[in-house]
Amino acid sequence: MGEAEQEQQGRRGIDRRTLLIGGAAAAFGTVVLARDELGRLWWRLPGVVKKRKEGEVDAPGVQWIAASDYNWRRADRPDDYKIDRVVIHVVQGGYDTALRVFKDPSHGAAAHYVVRKDGHIAQMIRELDVAFHAGNKSYNERSIGIEHEGFVDKKSSFTDAMYAASARLTAGICRRYDIPVDREHIVGHVEVPGTDHTDPGPYWDWDRYMRLVRAERDKPERPEKPTGSAKPEKPEKPEKKD
Repeated sequence: MGEAEQEQQGRRGIDRRTLLIGGAAAAFGTVVLARDELGRLWWRLPGVVKKRKEGEVDAPGVQWIAASDYNWRRADRPDDYKIDRVVIHVVQGGYDTALRVFKDPSHGAAAHYVVRKDGHIAQMIRELDVAFHAGNKSYNERSIGIEHEGFVDKKSSFTDAMYAASARLTAGICRRYDIPVDREHIVGHVEVPGTDHTDPGPYWDWDRYMRLVRAERDKPERPEKPTGSAKPEKPEKPEKKD
């Protein structure tokens, strides 16, 4: 069973529980639920969903390009699920390929962000929502996924501009959610339990990346919410083959 199917199955299970809970409340006047279950259900109740603005982004300077609704699910993180991980991915393809498949409803997966070789970043899913990116339901709920264009077996995929932009993005995420900047909390897809992926691969320079993230985190804090509207989506250019 695919990751999106598992999420959909879990979503149907929650809907059934919600109906039962609502019926019990009407019949008996009160319902006692475990805190964890309430944390997973409260955002589904009328009047408690966080306000959203079309095209709003979470990090300064990124471009909003929406992923298909089938590749993520609505949440109100970190109120319903604590965010304590950043997962680093590599596309095994180009930037345009990542955008195309994440906008495809049949793909069943997408990351919150995609980083291009020149440092440009697209945000495809809001941080408060759960992206199907890690291949592990618990990690999806607790993490933010950052995809990078390139190939795990090509060192040239990982440019200075990419490392710098990605490090700024990760440092901002760590500040927003008080995530420690260490290798327990900033992990590769290969390190997610139960997955068979190998990215970001042997040429991803973890020592360099973590130094950059720490340096960005330690800079004087600046506003994380961008002013004005998100950059509009531009027509995709044909992907250049390596």
